[in-house]
Amino acid sequence: MSSYNLTESLRQNGEFKALVGKLSGQPLSQCYQCGKCTAGCPVSFAMDVAPNKVLRMAQAGLKNEVLRCQSIWICASCSTCTARCPEGVDVARVMEVLRIMAGKEGIPAPGRGKDVSIFNSAFLRSVRRNGRMFEAGTMAAFNIKSLHLLREATTGMHMFIKGKLRLLPERIKNKKEIDSIFTAAVKERGGEL
Repeated sequence: MSSYNLTESLRQNGEFKALVGKLSGQPLSQCYQCGKCTAGCPVSFAMDVAPNKVLRMAQAGLKNEVLRCQSIWICASCSTCTARCPEGVDVARVMEVLRIMAGKEGIPAPGRGKDVSIFNSAFLRSVRRNGRMFEAGTMAAFNIKSLHLLREATTGMHMFIKGKLRLLPERIKNKKEIDSIFTAAVKERGGEL
């Protein structure tokens, strides 16, 4: 590799780190890899890259690697990592920004992350359309798009029999407020949710 390529690579890595920091509003350089975020994460067992390592990849400007990891899609956004960070870095916010960046770059969620991405889209469409989540419709849309056609069908049937699952959506009274929230969110993100 020539020194020009190395210099260019370092410049691009620095630009990526700065962009993640700017979009998330988080001081990435303050993370010193204590691992408390990973130790408290309830879904770290399912991640391909631990949360603290995701931050390290962002710090190093490893755009292609971090935007292609499953972990950013598996993150439950529960903010346990954020609460545990001794430096006050909002790790959950960084994960969200990385998901948004991956979406804008057209990078599909890998592995099980694909299901997370599909579910997220189905959930947001349901809330936008009805003002709240319509469980049966959300799961039907998820199952069709993820090609898991009968996934959780037995559970759904039990819930329906016990009166815990509606077949028709229940709409809220002032849906205009939900529409304005979605419009503002789409505008802030510069595209679709």
